[in-house]
Amino acid sequence: MMWSAGMCSALVLGVAGVGAWLYQDLDGNIQGADLDNKLGGNRPVNLSPGSKNILVVGSDSRDGGNAKYGKGLTTMQSDTLMMLHIPANREWATVVSFPRDSWVEIPACDKGDSTKSAPHHFKINEAFAIGGTSGEVAEAAACTIRTVEANTGLRIDHFMSVDFQGFKGMVNALDGIEVCPEQAIHDEKAHLDLEAGCQTVRDEEALGYVRARYSIGDGSDTGRIGRQQEFMQALAEKAQSRLTSPNALYGFLQSATKSLTTDDNLAGIKPLYGLASELKGIPSDRLTFLTVPNYPREADVPSDKANIVWQYPQAAELFTALAKDEEVDKKQLKADSEEPLYASSVRVQVLNGTGIPGRAAAVAEKLRHAGFTVVGTGNAPETTRTTTVSHPQGMDAKAEVLASRLADARAGQGTDVTADAVTLTVGTDLDPEVIL
Repeated sequence: MMWSAGMCSALVLGVAGVGAWLYQDLDGNIQGADLDNKLGGNRPVNLSPGSKNILVVGSDSRDGGNAKYGKGLTTMQSDTLMMLHIPANREWATVVSFPRDSWVEIPACDKGDSTKSAPHHFKINEAFAIGGTSGEVAEAAACTIRTVEANTGLRIDHFMSVDFQGFKGMVNALDGIEVCPEQAIHDEKAHLDLEAGCQTVRDEEALGYVRARYSIGDGSDTGRIGRQQEFMQALAEKAQSRLTSPNALYGFLQSATKSLTTDDNLAGIKPLYGLASELKGIPSDRLTFLTVPNYPREADVPSDKANIVWQYPQAAELFTALAKDEEVDKKQLKADSEEPLYASSVRVQVLNGTGIPGRAAAVAEKLRHAGFTVVGTGNAPETTRTTTVSHPQGMDAKAEVLASRLADARAGQGTDVTADAVTLTVGTDLDPEVIL
């Protein structure tokens, strides 16, 4: 589940020095997922050639040795979802976590059983389950990639999935990881009983620690993500310092590779070693762990107390920076996100400037799904190619929140606008399906 820089460090330290038989042994462990022809067309373009976006899924499958961790769930589930961005210059790296309770649009996906799902909104981790209806990781990965790309505008270059059993094996090979909970944790769902204070966890305790949610803090998935990121950093550091022992190295690599599924282009020790070599030179203080800025969806939809929505314009600024291969300032992102402006507080008048009948209504429906308050629709005085967001004086921030959800939309103050609303004039350049 927590495949990370720790595994990369192990590959760098050990693969070059192992015997040919061990190389073949490890290489044969890795499963490849054929994603060709499963991702469809109209995918985002990589704006920074040489950079890489690697989607990492922690598999919450209930098959085999994982059966004890839950009942009544779809066979294939994603417990953790994150993206590793490696820049073209290889001088830094950013890991972005997508909370599993993120309310997003899931596009139509092949389910692997000769049927196709309809586009709809739901938790982001459902994409893995929809694509994996037939039990095929390739289909599960394809739906997850399509969902992340549709909601971020980022091109995903590679995919990795690691299950619970592999995570435990990696931790055990390192003789456990030290954690220091400030309060005792007793979580029945995560099979965890820990006292407060520093202690070394391994096996079931380690897994329970990164999975525990409801018994710690506010019980949110975002709180768990912070704990997982801290654990990942500790695992990476210990891997770098401890994997000089052949036995420890072999156990770590066996666990990691046996539980690892990647896209075909990464399915082997050689390509993974190449990736690890690229990450080896990145200083620890330039490896940044972020979570997509968010707030409870209840702020936009009072009846929804179970999900979160991404916070704009901060989320869009994060995705744009990575698309342009720009390093993100974590402290600045956190500061900018402290006072979210809820979509429900943004009143929107939608005008059709395309000349295409029904376009304003289609866009208005998408905005309502995103939480905005649509106060009316109509036709613009003339047709236009460019989509614009205009607003009365003093509503700059609300206009920016709306514009950030629309690809390439321009925002500015206008005079012929509704007094208490921002006005969206839909141009022919706006495809309603790409509204985030």
